[in-house]
Amino acid sequence: MNQQQHGRLRSQFPALAQEVNGHPLIYLDNAATTQKPQAVLDAINHYYRADNANVHRAAHALSGRATRAFEGSRETVARFINAPHSHEIIWTRGTTEAINLVAQSWGLSELKAGDEIVLSTLEHHANIVPWQLVAQRTGALIRVIPLDKRGDLDLGAYHQLLGPRTRMVSIAHVSNALGTVNPVNEIVAAAKTVGALTLIDGAQAVAHLEVDVQAIGCDFYAFSGHKLYGPTGIGVLWGRTELLGRMPPWQAGGEMIDRVSFTGTSFNTLPFKFEAGTPHIAGAIGLASAIDFITELDRAELVRHEQALTDYLVAGLRQVPGLRLIGEPAQRAGAVSFLLDEIHPQDAATLLDMQGIALRVGHHCAMPLMESLGISGTLRASLACYNNRDDVDALLAALHKLSDFF
Repeated sequence: MNQQQHGRLRSQFPALAQEVNGHPLIYLDNAATTQKPQAVLDAINHYYRADNANVHRAAHALSGRATRAFEGSRETVARFINAPHSHEIIWTRGTTEAINLVAQSWGLSELKAGDEIVLSTLEHHANIVPWQLVAQRTGALIRVIPLDKRGDLDLGAYHQLLGPRTRMVSIAHVSNALGTVNPVNEIVAAAKTVGALTLIDGAQAVAHLEVDVQAIGCDFYAFSGHKLYGPTGIGVLWGRTELLGRMPPWQAGGEMIDRVSFTGTSFNTLPFKFEAGTPHIAGAIGLASAIDFITELDRAELVRHEQALTDYLVAGLRQVPGLRLIGEPAQRAGAVSFLLDEIHPQDAATLLDMQGIALRVGHHCAMPLMESLGISGTLRASLACYNNRDDVDALLAALHKLSDFF
């Protein structure tokens, strides 16, 4: 992608044109949430201005248009991750709710005392706490894959953890804190040898990697819209038909029922069995628009652009005096964590914000990871398709100034 092409791409994100504290905005907090292109804003606005109606439940024109757009969005998501069937796409509020759905529905109905759930040290709290709650109620045990010195998963230890009691392996595709890209194909294949199911937390992957759930071979895949240039409050759980069909409903109410009486209730077919109540219609439409936006671009070129920019960022950070990179994974996507020896991370983030540079500071909802590294948190710069070398250079220049000052 040449500079002119990238300039046209960047211009489609209105938020990036603003100033913060008298400086042009340098937005490097994309692992937390991405900015939205004009096409997504227009799609959401059009729904509320022209097609605002509930879906599936009326015969009038607005409901018909809303329903077609809503279900068309489900088909768009299915194509995007190469799901075999659109009815395997379950709308959720985000990755967190998707993981909770599997934990509460599959986990509570299938797990028993002594069964084992395998997680990793890299996991976001959203892929730890739901399984802890299920383990407490069922007597299941949680096993944790450690890291090697680089910040990659210790796959030798993982293979040793697997056994006849392993029922679920739930792993992040990409670490939100270190940017580590996990070898999910290998992880899934190993889990299958002991008959375990697999859930992949794809929240940090879908914006940076081309995802094919059939090629990965997993049983569940979850991601959020707002990290993929879409709206907040909308997410996706993909699951294999046979598994979703056996799982009991998680939430109850309208839409997820077939027939209700005081003597008993029967439930709707997939995907509606797991979609109680009025869904986030505008969110689904906005997410589909975001996916259309991404897929209309040269996705392979975007991946190359982001990888080259990540390499450029890492190389530049290595040249900042007193800066320590946290994690050196073999493959990294999106996020880079670091610390400055002489400056508290919160102070550094505040000083950077004064120069219009937005990045993240803290434990990144990965406290077990931080504990394993012997730190309380990091500064994290995370990239998106609209970032460029000027953004990275601005960050590096600011960090050099901080280093010189302190």
